[in-house]
Amino acid sequence: MIDPAVSQPRHVAIIMDGNGRWAKARGLPRIFGHRQGVEAVRRTVRACVDLDITHLTLFGFSSENWRRPEREVRDLMHLLRHYLRSEIASFHAEGVRFRVIGQRYRLPQSLVTLVDQAENVTKDNQRINLTIALSYGGRDEIVSATRDLMDKAKAGLLDSTAVDETMFSQHLFTVDMPDPDLIIRTSGEKRISNFLLWQCAYSEMIFIDTLWPEFTRVHLEDALREFRGRERRFGATSVGSTV
Repeated sequence: MIDPAVSQPRHVAIIMDGNGRWAKARGLPRIFGHRQGVEAVRRTVRACVDLDITHLTLFGFSSENWRRPEREVRDLMHLLRHYLRSEIASFHAEGVRFRVIGQRYRLPQSLVTLVDQAENVTKDNQRINLTIALSYGGRDEIVSATRDLMDKAKAGLLDSTAVDETMFSQHLFTVDMPDPDLIIRTSGEKRISNFLLWQCAYSEMIFIDTLWPEFTRVHLEDALREFRGRERRFGATSVGSTV
């Protein structure tokens, strides 16, 4: 059992990978893997609340995922709508603040309406910040921030020489969130896949072989235990090192 008071990350981000492979291994359509993936989301949110993790960000749908077969995308959007309808009340009751980051304009309007409702209902909750990255790409986020800064400079509202890392971060989707301390990717793949590219500069990365639908609190606690065993130097040398 993890002691949440010891070296606990404030912000855990997860690349939820393996839904399709889980379904294929069982001879099922991919949507069945996505449905089981939703159950893994529920388990993980509950575990993070219990462990006093203050921020959880989940990579739900990338900007590149729009290139998937039309039926799979349609089924995913339907599943997301169903998830939000069923979870808004429990989010609020458990003190979860919900939000979405990404290219919201590309999502179906019916889903955007539910996202807006969930964000509004839970906006004052403080127990845990649950962020879902939908139609999200790290490069797009950086380009969007750059355009915002350029527009302000052109309008005479900003001196470009004043732009530094802090100012740039204030124009990202994650403006009021700490950078992730820990990024977990399931399914055995060892890629960041265009996720939180700016924010992950000093994140600890843990890659596990478990497919996302099979991810449990035990896997999360194992990752937290490994995180606790690492020395985070943020570019500095080790304590006591002379090298």
